[in-house]
Amino acid sequence: MRISFFLAVVCILGFTRIAHADSPLPRPTMWYWHNWTDHEGVSHMTRCPVRNFDLKTMSKPAGPQWQDRLREGQSQVIFTVQPAHWDGSWHPDPKVQWIIPLKGSWYVTAMDGKKVVMGPGEVSLGEDQMSRRDTQGHIGHFAGNVGDDPVELFVIQTDEIPTVGQPCRFK
Repeated sequence: MRISFFLAVVCILGFTRIAHADSPLPRPTMWYWHNWTDHEGVSHMTRCPVRNFDLKTMSKPAGPQWQDRLREGQSQVIFTVQPAHWDGSWHPDPKVQWIIPLKGSWYVTAMDGKKVVMGPGEVSLGEDQMSRRDTQGHIGHFAGNVGDDPVELFVIQTDEIPTVGQPCRFK
């Protein structure tokens, strides 16, 4: 059998793996941060895998690429620029939303005290709507920018119903 070309498989956020077209390709794993709420109303940040990928085309004749379709539904796409030294204060996410920094770095601190700094290409799922105000007045998460520059974010707000006690619910 003659191999006349290589198949380049490109996934979201720059994950690239090159292999012979006739060799089996291992399924990739990608990662996201999940800001979720436990049954006591406390928010947490957990690093979660995405690994249920299928190799298929999105639109023929384009070649196949790894896809993990988490859920279909309505969404709103928002580009946002947080000014330098932006202060997010303590607040819950307005909707279940995916947040991807495009330029600059930002952080999210959950009610349990875990702080995660994310830069370009990292993914966060904000789902702390069911958090409850604690004795210090904290609810949801505290967010802000890292450094002295504005931060550009890509936000996809979904029509998902917020869950409780389900870290890493999208796999």
